[in-house]
Parts: sequence; structure tokens; C-alpha cells
Amino acid sequence: MLLGMLMFALNDAMGKWLVANYGLGQVILIRSLAALLILSPFIWRGGWKPITQAERPLMQALRVLFSTLEVFCFYYAVTYLPLADVMTYWLAAPIYVAAASPLLLGEKVGWRRWTAIFIGFVGVVITLEPSKAMFTMPAFISIVGTFAFAFMLLSGRSLRSTPDKTLVLFQLGGAGLAGLIIAPIDWAPLTSVPEIALLCLLGVVAMGAHMLVNRALKISDAATVAPLQYTLLLWAIVFGWMFFGDVPGPTMMVGATLIIGSGMFIFLREQQLKKGRSDRPLEVP
Repeated sequence: MLLGMLMFALNDAMGKWLVANYGLGQVILIRSLAALLILSPFIWRGGWKPITQAERPLMQALRVLFSTLEVFCFYYAVTYLPLADVMTYWLAAPIYVAAASPLLLGEKVGWRRWTAIFIGFVGVVITLEPSKAMFTMPAFISIVGTFAFAFMLLSGRSLRSTPDKTLVLFQLGGAGLAGLIIAPIDWAPLTSVPEIALLCLLGVVAMGAHMLVNRALKISDAATVAPLQYTLLLWAIVFGWMFFGDVPGPTMMVGATLIIGSGMFIFLREQQLKKGRSDRPLEVP
């Protein structure tokens, strides 16, 4: 999950750079095609059975719908809003995941993890200092996107028997199809070789990020791993300094400390609970 968040942060920075020069549908279409090209040998090797006989087709379709909605909402939002404001909304997704996982997934979330999730969200707000630009139509699109992202996380957990590459294939296929429909509306000429390469690399990075997150959601419960996306803030500091010359101030550092601390507490608490369950003696009837 931590490595997946690193790749998502890189994907976000690259995406914001590219949508400034190319159409939204165009960026998502090329991103999806590049990722599918890299994924195709693995699909060919594994055969078509995992795809044609995937579990719970309705849930698969809903996941594709929400994942496609999420990626369009994100790239639309960063076109009009500062990346920090958009990230504020997206980093609220663990709150929705933790609230819904007991009802939808049957997972138990104790008061300690609820407290840690809340503290992490407080850290996000402190760090990003949302601006007045949040109260706009793009901000509403961001809220829709973050709910879609939360559902994508939950559905990935519920579809744990589906191979990772199948989940990513459906996800990329849905986004690519939507991009193909929308791309002709605002297509921009592809004249820069470095930017064409960057568009393709965006797809490879996004595919790797989704594969990692899907795997994390299969080997641990959603309420435990989802809050680790708060580490996006750590990478936002690094990439902001590297690519845009942004230097974090004291507020950023205080918020980042709360975010990282809450994520580490959730991880350590889960390990403690697992150890307690494994050490518990078997009851003799």
C-alpha cells in the first residue's frame, strides 16, 4: 500500500502537468492504452478464463463504473483547483471506507482505529489549508470523486478472489472506453516527443499503483490499509519541492507528523490484534 501510494503521488503530479496541455479524455485514453499494452502479455499468459469467468459480474461492473468516474473526477478537479485542495478531498476516503466496511464487508473497526483515522484526517486539513476555491463546482466534482474512490477501495476488498491483473484490466478498459468517447471533443495535437513519452509513462505508473493497492486490499482489511494513503502527503512534499520548487512550512510539517503517526498506529494496532488472536489458546469443548 505504501509503494502504491508513492506511485499514485507520481501519477497525480504527472497528470496535473499533462492536463494543462492536453484534453482530459485524451490524457485518460493514452494513459489507458499504454497501461493495457504493458498488461497484455500477463493477460495472455494467464489465459482468458479469469476474465470471462470473473466472480460477481455485477460488482465487477460497479467497480469499473466507479473507478472510471473517480479518475475523470480527479483529472477534471486538478484542472481547475490546486492539487493540495483536491488531495484534501481524496484523503478523506479512508473515513468513508472505515465507516462502510463494517456494514459492507463485515470488518470490525475499534475505537482506537477510529480515533487514529480521525487524527489523520485532522492532519490532512492542517497540512493542506484548504482555500476558498473549495466552494466551487470543481470542488463538488471532487467530493463525487472521493466517494467513488472509497467505493473502489471497498469493492476491491470484496472481490479478493479476482486476480489483480483482471481487476486492473477491467479498470483500465472502462477508463479507456470513456476516454475514447470524450477525447475527440478536446483533442490537442501531439507534437512534443517528451510529452508523448510522459503520457505513456503515466499509464505504466497508474497500472503499477492499482496493482499494488489491489494486492494490499486482498491481504489486509480495508480499514487498516486504506488510511495508509495519508502518506501521499509525504510524497507531495517531496515532489512539490523537486518539480515545482515548493518548500513546506511549519504547518505542513505538523500535519504530516499527525498523518504519518496515525497511519503507523493503525498498522501497529492491527499487528497487535493479529498476534493476540494467534496466541489465544484453543478452547476444548
